[in-house]
Amino acid sequence: MSRKPSDAAARWHRVAVASILALALTELLWELLLAPLRSGGSWLALKALPLALLWLALVRGSHKARQFASLLLPIYFGEALVRALSESGRHALVAAVAAALAGVAFAALLISFRRARDRSKPAPP
Repeated sequence: MSRKPSDAAARWHRVAVASILALALTELLWELLLAPLRSGGSWLALKALPLALLWLALVRGSHKARQFASLLLPIYFGEALVRALSESGRHALVAAVAAALAGVAFAALLISFRRARDRSKPAPP
């Protein structure tokens, strides 16, 4: 039994929301505890703030927040990928996890957009 496109769009939206929350927590912990640039943490932990604010709007189902997230996530992905490839040890591992989360969130957002668009198309005669 296949699901309706609206169910698929909602499911992918939930994946995106969960991934963005996980990414925000990873970014915060990355710069404070797991692999900070300076011991004791750094101001780079503030990069989790836009994701946290965006997450609140995504939970409410804001279409504009989904659009903004699709523009913001590639920046997080790029930063994490560069740090994963240029650093070593624990720093590279945490960066790789952040890159994976950003990639999953971005893909889930794009799929949810496509599923919602397919739902809004009129049925062929």
